[in-house]
Amino acid sequence: MFLQPTIKRREMMFCALCGDAPCSAACPAKLQPGDKLRSIWFGGEHHAAAGLPERNYCAECSGDCEAACISPGKVPIMKLMNRLRHNVEPKVTAEALANDDILQTEICGIPLENPFLLSSSVVGSNYDMCARAFEAGWAGVSFKTICNFAIREASPRYSAITGGGGSIMGFKNIEQLSDHSVVENMKIFKDLKRDYPNKFLLASIMGRNDEEWEELARLCQENGADAIELNFSCPNMMEEGLGSDVGQSPEYVERFTRAACRGVNIPVLAKLTPNVATMSEAAEAAKRGGARGISAINTIKSIMRINLETYVSSPAVGRTSAVGGYSGRAVKPIALRFIAELGKNPELANLHISGMGGIETWQDAAEFILMGAGTVQVTTAVMQYGYRIIDDLKAGLKYYLKLQNRNSVQEIVGLALTHVSNTTECLERDTVVYPQFLLKKCIGCGRCQISCADGGHQAIVLKNRKPVLNPKRCVGCHLCILVCQARAIQSSGKRVKKQ
Repeated sequence: MFLQPTIKRREMMFCALCGDAPCSAACPAKLQPGDKLRSIWFGGEHHAAAGLPERNYCAECSGDCEAACISPGKVPIMKLMNRLRHNVEPKVTAEALANDDILQTEICGIPLENPFLLSSSVVGSNYDMCARAFEAGWAGVSFKTICNFAIREASPRYSAITGGGGSIMGFKNIEQLSDHSVVENMKIFKDLKRDYPNKFLLASIMGRNDEEWEELARLCQENGADAIELNFSCPNMMEEGLGSDVGQSPEYVERFTRAACRGVNIPVLAKLTPNVATMSEAAEAAKRGGARGISAINTIKSIMRINLETYVSSPAVGRTSAVGGYSGRAVKPIALRFIAELGKNPELANLHISGMGGIETWQDAAEFILMGAGTVQVTTAVMQYGYRIIDDLKAGLKYYLKLQNRNSVQEIVGLALTHVSNTTECLERDTVVYPQFLLKKCIGCGRCQISCADGGHQAIVLKNRKPVLNPKRCVGCHLCILVCQARAIQSSGKRVKKQ
């Protein structure tokens, strides 16, 4: 099965993933190398390779694409295009490149063209943005949270932690809710449903009391919303009765869910906070209040990047900052933990789970679905790369479903839940899986020996700058595999009795 990519992100680390990429404009054969590289970045090399023409134009080319690159000499475009043709294309079957019908799904009985939604945030906050997202292929949007109170945003309001290549790993915001009036937002809803009747419009709302929750829900339904999402979890709205204060109180969750449900006959989902030890109590409360689904997770309370001279954390608003919401790829493991908790809870068996938190690639989305999410929502990746990533999300998930011999997204929802436990007590502890050294790839840096000596079990020694394993000491923790810069250590894949 061809699932693991043969071309890694690190091989194109300096690619800027340009909009209107100069390399594509320069390609005499119109192969759109910019789009191909973007597909590789988002785990869709199979999709990129399948679009290559039969004629190998790259073999005849002098490299106009690389000459036009905004990072000349840093991105091996020709090499990557040739690897798509020679290493990837032969493994791609036409049957695996399914049409979009395989992605059709539903949320609380409402049909969706695919499981990909924009989550409630700046990426879906006005008509133009939602319209462009719909045109790009997103199935729907959770519109930026509507409220009845004045919103005045701070500046700046974003900060980030980046990886070695400059891509965002963790993202912090101190942004609040929609700064449009309720009347303005209702007109946007009407216009969107008039122009895009088949797209899913999830209206995120936040009230301060029972009457506001009920009234906002009713107005959203009357103006075209397909479903309501109750924002019980924004960490940046901390006044009494708002944001994660509500999500941390099952009593409030039940009460306000019931109030919102009184105003509508369309599905209601509760968006819950991750700033709790467990999420099930609040989710069960939402169900008692009438919710038909749960959205999770919202952002995580965070403090980021304290300036060592001014002592102010980022983003600094003058000489002050504040606790804010953390998102991006770094939060995905935490999000999956909560999705698994909800998915394994029998009391929530009939609720739809809409998952979010660090989703960037189709593989990320598939993991959420396998853990029980029926739909997935995305924000931070769109803020970084744009609505265009929907092409890669759809192509990758289609390919995966076909390779799994599945006919729909629903067939894989929750399949991984039986393989995860809330405790480590169930794990087998009598065998070990040793690491395996690929000495031809080893560069002799000694990092594996240092990490094993100072952070492991002193099971590696170096001989002529090459690692040698002492199996009597090795416990199979695989720290050495994780720290190897040359990817010269792998799992042996075999379980053996501990020595």
